[in-house]
This record gives sequence, structure tokens and C-alpha cells, in this order.
Amino acid sequence: MHQQAEPRKASTGKSVAAHPLAFAALVAANVLLAFGPVFVRMTDVGPVAAGFWRIALAAPILLAAALGSGWRPAGLSRGVWVALAVGGLCFALDLASWHLGIRKTLLANATLFGNSATLFFPVYGFLNARAWPSRTQGFALLLALLGAGMLMGRSFQMRADQFYGDLLCLTAGILYTVYFAAMAKARDTMAPVPALAMSTLASLLPLLIFAWALGEKIMPTDWWTLIGLALASQVFGQGLMTFALGQLSPMVIGIGLLTQPVIAATVGWIWYNERLDGWDLLGAGAVAVALVIVRRDRKDIAPLAPEGTVKA
Repeated sequence: MHQQAEPRKASTGKSVAAHPLAFAALVAANVLLAFGPVFVRMTDVGPVAAGFWRIALAAPILLAAALGSGWRPAGLSRGVWVALAVGGLCFALDLASWHLGIRKTLLANATLFGNSATLFFPVYGFLNARAWPSRTQGFALLLALLGAGMLMGRSFQMRADQFYGDLLCLTAGILYTVYFAAMAKARDTMAPVPALAMSTLASLLPLLIFAWALGEKIMPTDWWTLIGLALASQVFGQGLMTFALGQLSPMVIGIGLLTQPVIAATVGWIWYNERLDGWDLLGAGAVAVALVIVRRDRKDIAPLAPEGTVKA
């Protein structure tokens, strides 16, 4: 899902007058992000190598944006540099796990599990604050666990390899949560774009090492698919989603997120003949509803969860 969005401080809600193109930006962002897994499957390099090129092709744009804003990598404390390094490593692990899972499970499952950081990050917040979740949050977490269990159970019954793919995507969601925790530290003293640019650079070398260690093909013969992946997932998809996040309420954003698994499921059905049965739809629906509940329960989650936890 998988957008590498920076953690943000909670706002007070929807702006008084949202930009007239905000909703169109939200729809376009979700469409672009939903096609991220499709590009991963279409590349002629390994899945982890695809993650490396996705970051490598987008990093110069992000770095130029950071430097163009007047930011310079000076005066940062050791703790911030450590946080950026840990964040980059965790994002590299997350992207590697998610891209491996994309090629082994259904596109709809990969999109849902890849966005599970929206649920896991509040859990981290509870542990960090030594607090209990609200009833609404507790219900959402239990509903998500039930839906995930149904999806993974069906995958195991259908094909063990698909179950393994679900596990990889779920692991990616957990790693993405650790990434957010590390980036929250960096965001205490850094603006969003510089923090995102530096953590992106920190993920480059680990992804290259992982791809090499797995014996994947790294150098592509078809650059256009990788360029499409970088632009759709890392540049335009993230850019439009970041714009929409500053304009629309969490409830609208949360409901908008549901278009991603729907689009992914539709593409999987048309292009890859990936059909969902009743139990699959029920499990996916439970996870999707849990995502919306967590995002609309703003009073409780605003201090804990970053906005824009969308992966693609």
C-alpha cells in the first residue's frame, strides 16, 4: 500500500474549505497506489530488486525537493541520524517482504495486509504510553484479526505458497510500523520532505544487498515498468495522497483507502484470473471495515497513528 508516507502531527480535522481538487486527488492517488503491485509483477527483475529501483529512481526527486526547500543536512543530532538509519533499514525490510509477498498471493490480499500498519501503529502507541485501547479501537483490532485469519486460512486451504505470501505481506505491515516509530523520532526535529528523503536514501543500500543476497536479477532490460513503478507509487501516488491528507477528514481518507483493494482485486480478476469467493470477500471486508473504524475514531488515535499509512 505501499506509500512511504511520513508521520505527521494530528490536525484538528477537515479544513474549513477544502481545495476543490482534493477529492479528485484522493481518488487518483488510490488508483495509482493500487497499481503498485501490478508493476512489481510486471518487472523483469527480482521483486526486491524492483523495490530497489523504485526507491533509486524516486530518491533524486525527493532529495531535490528537500534541498530546494532550503533544508541542509547539518545540525542534526546523533539520535536523529540513528532514527533515520533505523527507519531506512526497516523500510527496506518492509519493501523487500512486501514485494516478495506480492508475487505469491492475491493482489487484494497484498494490498490489505500491506496497509496493516494503520492498525499496528496504534498498538505501538498503546504499549509506548502504557495505556489500554478504547472500546472502538479494541473492536477494530479484533475485527481485523478475525478478517486476517479468514483470509490466511483460505489461502492455506487453497495453496501453501499463497499462505506464505500473506505472511510476507503481513510481516511487511509490522515492519512498516517499526519504520513509523523510528520516523516519529526524526520528525520531532525535521520537516516531512527532508525526513522522507533521508530515510529513502538510507533504504537504498540495504535493498541492493538483499536483492544480491537472494540471487535476484538486478539490472533490468525493461526500464519503463520500473519507471512506472517509481512514478506511480513513489512520486505521484504519494504526492497526491499527501496533498489530499492536508485537505480532507480522516473518515473520507479512510473510506477512500477502500478503493485500493477493490481496484487491486478487479485487476487481479481481469489480468490474473484471481477470483475471490464468499469467505475471501467476508475476510477482506472485515479488515477494510477495521481500517475505516481506526481512522474515523479520531479522538483516540490522533496522538498515536500517523496519517497517510498507505502502502503501494
